[in-house]
Amino acid sequence: MTLAAYRDKIRELPLVSIFCSCILPEAKEKPTKKDVVDLNLCIIRDMEVIELNKRRSGQAFEVILKPPSFDGGPNPLATTPPRREPSLEEIQRKLDAAEERRKCQEAELLKHLAEKREHEREVAQKALEEHNNFIRLAKERMELRMEHNKEKREAHLAAMLERLQEKVELHSADTQGRIGVYSISIQEVH
Repeated sequence: MTLAAYRDKIRELPLVSIFCSCILPEAKEKPTKKDVVDLNLCIIRDMEVIELNKRRSGQAFEVILKPPSFDGGPNPLATTPPRREPSLEEIQRKLDAAEERRKCQEAELLKHLAEKREHEREVAQKALEEHNNFIRLAKERMELRMEHNKEKREAHLAAMLERLQEKVELHSADTQGRIGVYSISIQEVH
């Protein structure tokens, strides 16, 4: 885009030309149309400016925007082609195509549901296998602990019996020694 084309494009924007008078250095000739307002800064179309009473602080204006006009534009109704009535065969063909689409969608949905059901079945089967493995391992660990505890208990009982046997033997030897000494002392007294 050349600089001249860019400048012309910017001149078309009314707000830019209001705020930036440096873009429009040359004065434009006044148009003769009655829907154009000239404020000596730029030309504004589709707008009506009414000067209200003057005040001490300055002037007051009322700005009325006009609705956009479509004068000279193409008629939107004229460009649309007339709608023709569909024939019975076209309606039947469209109905058949819709029925076919519905059947395809239904088959796809059933396929998706079957895959989902199969996946759920696989997950449930895997969970059941893991549960059974856990129970089996827990039983094995429990039996192993019970055997270990039984062996420890038997060893502890054997050790206690052995100590008790030693104490009984020691006590009986000590008691027999005392009985012998006591029986000797009884015989001397008689």
